[in-house]
Amino acid sequence: MRFIPLLALPLLAMTASPAPAKGCIRGAAAGGVGGHFVGKGHAVAGAAIGCVVAHHHYAKQARAQKAAARTHG
Repeated sequence: MRFIPLLALPLLAMTASPAPAKGCIRGAAAGGVGGHFVGKGHAVAGAAIGCVVAHHHYAKQARAQKAAARTHG
C-alpha cells in the first residue's frame, strides 16, 4: 500500500496540463519494464516515475509547439 501516493502523483500531473495522456502510458510502460529489470518490486515505482517523466516531456513539447504557432501565426 505504500505505492498509492506514487500512483496518485501521475494522475494529479495528468489533470494539471492538457498534454496527451499517451505520454503517460508510454512512460509507464517503459518505466515498468525498466523497474522490473532493476529488481523485485520496482516495476510499480518505475511505471509511476516513467509516467510522470513522459507526461512532463509531452507537456513541454506541447508548450513549445504552442509558442512556435504564436510567433509564426
